[in-house]
Amino acid sequence: MHRKLHIKYYVEPDTAALARRAAQYFSEMVSEAVADQNWASIAISGGSSPKAAFQLLADPNQPWRARMPWDKLNLYWVDERTVPADHPDSNYRMTREALLDQVPVHWDQVHRMEGELDPEIAAARYEAELRNNFRLEGAESPRFDLISLGMGPDGHCASLFPHTEAIHEMTRLVTANNVPQLNTRRITLTWPVINHARSVFFLIAGADKADRVREVFMGPHDPERLPSQLIWPSSGILTLFLDKAAAAHLPATDGEGSGVLERQR
Repeated sequence: MHRKLHIKYYVEPDTAALARRAAQYFSEMVSEAVADQNWASIAISGGSSPKAAFQLLADPNQPWRARMPWDKLNLYWVDERTVPADHPDSNYRMTREALLDQVPVHWDQVHRMEGELDPEIAAARYEAELRNNFRLEGAESPRFDLISLGMGPDGHCASLFPHTEAIHEMTRLVTANNVPQLNTRRITLTWPVINHARSVFFLIAGADKADRVREVFMGPHDPERLPSQLIWPSSGILTLFLDKAAAAHLPATDGEGSGVLERQR
């Protein structure tokens, strides 16, 4: 792991502009991966911000739908709630309704976490699928081309919640995490898998995140309380896309709405 982290952040005036920025980034990164290796494997998160970006990607009146090499895309999930695929809380259902039902993606390109199963079984099955699809051996980790993350007001990302067991999981690719503060369990990629991706970005919106954004990306290292601090990509680069409200306590951006933070540990 790189000891130094270069954090590039981009601030948009509102959530609509943030969704456009995210759609553009998805399109660019997927196209870049396909140009390089003829396919792209990405892992996505749930939430309202990704949903808005997915709706733009699927919109025939927007430029990104035509640009996306849909037939070269392998789609995975960062985490999932322990609910059936048709449940309103399902991350998969959100993505299917916002994006997959609208675009030319074959279902064998879509790799969902089976939230309806026992969480331990679902995690083991998803890990086996990753090992098979990425042709992994031994302790190898999948190399996603792009991973999209959100961040909660408590500093969690994926389903890595404060003071939960998954924070300490370093050997498995996927784990079932007990989340007592929500009285539930979740299925999640582990943080070493996320950090191994070629590109990792956070999509963060809302004034309720502003204090935590500053604390996670500028404050003391305390991942037990702020699990988003575990995201320290092996590339040494982390990208943040934020709306103005979420970025309120970050240093002022330049004339193009961007800034840079350096972290060392």
